[in-house]
Amino acid sequence: MNTRQTLSIFTQGNNSHRPSRVSITTTSINDEHDLHINEVNHLPLIDPHRRRSSRLNSLRFLPDNILLAVFSYLTPLDLIRCTRVCHRWHLLVSHHSHLWRRLFLRPDSSNGYTGAVHVRRLDLFIHAIATRFNSSLIYIDLPIELITIEVLRELAIRCPNLEYLTLDFSSAMQLHDFSDLNEFPCNLKRLCICLSEVIFLEGFMRRIYSFLSSLRTLHIIGTLEKSSLISTSSPEETDNYETINISKIKANAPNLHTINLYGVGFIDDNHVEAIASGCIHLECLALNFCTQVTGTSFKNLMNRCRKLKCLLLQNTGIQSEPIMAVNWSTTQISELDLSSTDLNEQAFLYFFSMISKLNYLAVPYCDGFTDEVLNLLMTRGVLNGCRALDLSNTVNLNLETVYRLLTSFTNVSYQLEALSYTGHIGITEQFWSDCIRYLHRIKILVIGTSHSWFKQITRRIHIDQILEACAVNCPQLRRLEIQWDPETLRLNENSSKFIDHLRIRCIYLSSFVLSDGPYYEGVKANFERAERCGVVRTTTMYQTSIVSALSFYNELKFN
Repeated sequence: MNTRQTLSIFTQGNNSHRPSRVSITTTSINDEHDLHINEVNHLPLIDPHRRRSSRLNSLRFLPDNILLAVFSYLTPLDLIRCTRVCHRWHLLVSHHSHLWRRLFLRPDSSNGYTGAVHVRRLDLFIHAIATRFNSSLIYIDLPIELITIEVLRELAIRCPNLEYLTLDFSSAMQLHDFSDLNEFPCNLKRLCICLSEVIFLEGFMRRIYSFLSSLRTLHIIGTLEKSSLISTSSPEETDNYETINISKIKANAPNLHTINLYGVGFIDDNHVEAIASGCIHLECLALNFCTQVTGTSFKNLMNRCRKLKCLLLQNTGIQSEPIMAVNWSTTQISELDLSSTDLNEQAFLYFFSMISKLNYLAVPYCDGFTDEVLNLLMTRGVLNGCRALDLSNTVNLNLETVYRLLTSFTNVSYQLEALSYTGHIGITEQFWSDCIRYLHRIKILVIGTSHSWFKQITRRIHIDQILEACAVNCPQLRRLEIQWDPETLRLNENSSKFIDHLRIRCIYLSSFVLSDGPYYEGVKANFERAERCGVVRTTTMYQTSIVSALSFYNELKFN
């Protein structure tokens, strides 16, 4: 048997897949540059004639513990490249499994700045699980081609500390035979399942139900967005097959604290009833883009899940009558997202007359959210201490009422960490100059009106005054988005000084989003000259949201 074993399991995924939510920077690994990992006793030696001078190569004098500390900040792709630098780096990376705590294997996966890694040979990947990752691995996501009996068995045996697992069936046309699957990771804290439109998963799920008792967070990711891209019919007219049994998962995972059902077309109030019947520890329920949920199950949900604090209902089909049938005064709801729902003014008034306090409120595109509703919130003090507020595109909410909230109710404005208020054509730079003075703790700010959202804006906006207000009053600002188009912004010859002031004073600013145009180019060049590349971005490629202000944000991230 040849003692020289070649392992060429990793190359980068196809660069043609553009991440849908988080932008990442990747570099390609050509096919002719495969990674070769050989046995320890048979590693090829570096030609001494090609070795650099020791005076120039200072890294070789660093002790192992320093190098390992540096390696711990690298992505899996970077670690793979490090193994090709020299004999010593190869040994350090290959024989310290704690460097391989997270592994992203889906071609279109993106997690921060961590790119996806492509598995080329299944047998060698299974060998790497045992020899390289083993007990240090805590997170892994598997594309459909890696969801096999052999891989799952090896993860169950070799990776006892695995807590986060993603199973992506979204591109599956058929499944492997799982009738012999008897091992599955049993210490999982979070499980994410990406559904397929045509594959029923009950045969697979039946084999793993008994291993889910430790789950605290469950993500079921549907295909609603994909269907809307290829279908001209409305979501209600499309066929929604129940490809996974939510009730059985709930019955076998009694300790669930967070459930995220995102874009699952077949989810309705019967499924919410099933969740309510068995998840007494539930604290966060997200039903975003589950269009068949109308709210008739919420009465039982609130009576049974007394610990529920976070309820996210963006783009659901909730109706006013079921909402008004719930006694919200006995609940602990403090974080609420009602974006793009059809609740009327009476439902909002009823709801907010019973809720005592909200730390997070998102009501964009809600026609029922009016001046009277916001006045009720201010009068009752429901928003006192609120961390995040999204009032964007609320056409029946007047500018003067929002101005009074931000300037007169300091119990609200002084505590806000995230604010989004866009889509109002009457806003001027003076409005924001006055309001920003009270946003001392703001970290995320989204303002302006995108081009032709409702009707053409006739007045020009002095952008310099807004930047100056942010620079002076918002030292903790991290994300800023200004949606006005270039034709609306008004500049002068000293605009660069205001950009300098913002860049210098807001040292934590990591994302500054502007409409593409001459002003964007100038701001981008300004930040790049100060070696702050990647901060300035365009609204066509990026969208700022306040969702990171949710207390359950880390549990709700699934991609």
